[in-house]
Amino acid sequence: MKLLLIEDEPSVISLIQRSLSASGHEITVAMDGQSGLNMSLQHDFDVIILDLMIPVINGMEVCRKIRESKNATPILMLTALGTTENIVSGLDAGADDYLTKPFKLAELEARIRTLTRRAKEPEKEKQTTVYRMADLEMDTISKRVMRNGYPIDLTATEFRLLEFLLTNQNRVLNRMEILENVWDINFNLGTNVVDVYINYLRKKVDKNHPVKLIHTVFGMGYVMRQMYEDSK
Repeated sequence: MKLLLIEDEPSVISLIQRSLSASGHEITVAMDGQSGLNMSLQHDFDVIILDLMIPVINGMEVCRKIRESKNATPILMLTALGTTENIVSGLDAGADDYLTKPFKLAELEARIRTLTRRAKEPEKEKQTTVYRMADLEMDTISKRVMRNGYPIDLTATEFRLLEFLLTNQNRVLNRMEILENVWDINFNLGTNVVDVYINYLRKKVDKNHPVKLIHTVFGMGYVMRQMYEDSK
């Protein structure tokens, strides 16, 4: 695979280059954000490995600019900043995965394989798939979500989360199930990334509606089912 590594720490660059090159990957290195951004827009890569704390343009801004250019290359953020806030910010910026330093090379390679596999999966666009619950409607082909006839603007991550909930209506889903199916990754169990995104989704899908669709089952996870505001 052709990989772009945007990283400014020589020791990390050397470690990743030795390991991934030995596995047969072709590594291109950029040591600052501007160079990395230029390379990502001028050449085709299978995966971009992106540090956050890099000179000239920080990794978060590089990620946003790549996505604004409609470049869909999978982005793996690799950084020492591992708080839930950092992870959510990275995913919101358009990253597909987030791995914190220090990391194991075997895990890095596994994440890269997962990202490339998911990117190469054929799209299921033989026929329009529409999911409905109460007055909520999702069209997975047009990427349109409506509630009571009004459009709901969702990020890509929020859309994937809502789709997973809708395809598992009335089933309680734990956080690990959601992480593995929505992000296709396993974050440290101490993070509350799922909780943060469930709250994002609730504000857009359930706010100001008497029938609530997204519910917490304490100690177990989340479930999507119809329930009136004054019922439990």
